[in-house]
Amino acid sequence: MGLKPVKIGLLGLGTVGSGAVQVLSRNAREICRRAGRGIVISHAAALEPPKLPIDTSAIKITQDGFAVVNDPDVSVVIELIGGYQPALELVLKAIENGKHVVTANKALIARHGNEIFAAAQKHGVTVAFEAAVAGGIPIIKALREGLAANHIEWAAGIINGTGNFILTEMREKGRDFSEVLVEAQALGYAEADPTFDIEGIDAAHKLTILASIAFGIPLHFERCYTEGISHITRDDVAYAEALGYRIKHLGVTRKTQQGIELRVHPTLIPERCLIANVNGVMNAVLVKGDMVGQTLYYGAGAGALPTASAVVADLIDVVRSLTTDPNNRVPHLAFQPDSIKDDPILPIGDIETAYYLRMLAEDVPGVMGRVTTALGRAGISIEAVIQKEPSEGVAQVPIIMLTHRVHEKQMQAAIAEIESMDCIAGSVTRIRLENLE
Repeated sequence: MGLKPVKIGLLGLGTVGSGAVQVLSRNAREICRRAGRGIVISHAAALEPPKLPIDTSAIKITQDGFAVVNDPDVSVVIELIGGYQPALELVLKAIENGKHVVTANKALIARHGNEIFAAAQKHGVTVAFEAAVAGGIPIIKALREGLAANHIEWAAGIINGTGNFILTEMREKGRDFSEVLVEAQALGYAEADPTFDIEGIDAAHKLTILASIAFGIPLHFERCYTEGISHITRDDVAYAEALGYRIKHLGVTRKTQQGIELRVHPTLIPERCLIANVNGVMNAVLVKGDMVGQTLYYGAGAGALPTASAVVADLIDVVRSLTTDPNNRVPHLAFQPDSIKDDPILPIGDIETAYYLRMLAEDVPGVMGRVTTALGRAGISIEAVIQKEPSEGVAQVPIIMLTHRVHEKQMQAAIAEIESMDCIAGSVTRIRLENLE
């Protein structure tokens, strides 16, 4: 006689929720072989009908999430409603009721994770969140378990598919940002309000989680530097290409002696880099460990079945560990809770990186000299320059430069000086550059 199937309560029957139902029913036998017992969704809360065609005849469906988290038969709650509320309240209630939680909610973990994990530890339950970062790619597990022997030095990732799709289209078809955004919305890749994706907030949620697991620090979403991609032009994309680089919306976290870098922004990366060739809506995370060197994780960062794949994998982990002593489980943030260290998060001015600069200059002698002098005064050396010939009847020419590595605050001072020159029109575009060596 095997163990009785484990009963699961599901919050949300949207894309990922109905995807999870599909994965569990389609792969039921394989999942049972892996988990050691059956896993069935017995109770679900949803405000709307399921997003995908699924058989819900064996599921008790309600509109009340609290009915699910308070159901005594439910052992594990899957939270897939997203956002902060009522998700936080429901998750905390499930934990208080002694239920394990599986979630894909990156915003919730990034902003309230410290509180959630403390509650989970107090009540002896697990909160699993693989699907919260990079969809179906098992990056949390890789960092937390697979690379546990390493000091993680840095991680850099394309962790928002919408932004990556837009930049890919701009590069491949020479189109403008605003035009591609409209298409991304029509294709369903971007929301009606695309702010979270294009301004880097979604990527910052995910990067916050990666940094915490990589370095054993608390979650500090509010300290993540975030910059969007709406100011990137097709000219920038073309100039970067001419210089041997691609522009990607990158999340970068690095441990330095001064503290932790935590930043999301458009970034030039060398085109020979594997990650520079991650296109469309795909995600990829590059991790550098001191013993292993660089490792790359690539795959679908969103979508019903890829994300549900990560949700159900977490569910299998939780079911396997239902009978284990809570103190012997893998710690939520990879390090034992009493050894999480609150290292300082560096302000962006203290970051050191190389730069791409684009400015519009009057077509008069000596402009280049004045610009290089201003950069030199700030201690900035130049690696490459593209100076375009003026076209017929146009009084201004674009100048494009790549600089060597320098502190951001030095660069800010130099740009302010360049922008104040009468021979420079408008503002200077600057995009950070990472060689990812």
